[in-house]
Amino acid sequence: MFGGNKKEKEGEEEQSHVTRYKPERLDALCKATNFTRKEIRLMYQGFKQECPTGMVSEDAFKDIFSQFFPQGDATRYAHYVFSTFKQLSHGGALTFEQFISLLSSISRGPVTEKLKWIFDLYDINGDGFISKQEMLHVVSSIYEMLGQYTEPVVHEHSAREHVERIFHHIDTNQDGLISFEEFKEWCQKDEKRSKSLFQLDTVM
Repeated sequence: MFGGNKKEKEGEEEQSHVTRYKPERLDALCKATNFTRKEIRLMYQGFKQECPTGMVSEDAFKDIFSQFFPQGDATRYAHYVFSTFKQLSHGGALTFEQFISLLSSISRGPVTEKLKWIFDLYDINGDGFISKQEMLHVVSSIYEMLGQYTEPVVHEHSAREHVERIFHHIDTNQDGLISFEEFKEWCQKDEKRSKSLFQLDTVM
């Protein structure tokens, strides 16, 4: 009986070893990101605690987001953020390298990198432009995530009004689509104005 249990345990350990993902060496991650060795170690500890296999699926990613915004529903916003990882491997799961690479870009990268990520977040279908409907989807998801803690409390029509008010200011050629150049120009004109729409887009 004990022999059988031992074999079962060995089989489980072998299976765990096969599915477990190991990240690149620490030195390589330091060179590829804007984080120190200490910061990467701390992030990896937290990452491993939430994702023991070393990878995170979209469902797990949504669960992590929900812990930070329990007052609302972060599901839709987390989906849009997860979708910005263009080259997911391992069956659609996110690796630690991909996670900290994006985090490095949007937290410590140059302004253009940050703006490009935010643009990609709003460009849901990936065609290189942001439509009014795409902007509405993302803005609505932010309101859903914040729940009753927005000031003032917002309702479904509030997101639409916000998008209607701001979209035409960014869409300078009035073609109904926002290009990255239009987006970048608008954001760089007034930092305070851009924060009113994008302050939550770097929450990871």
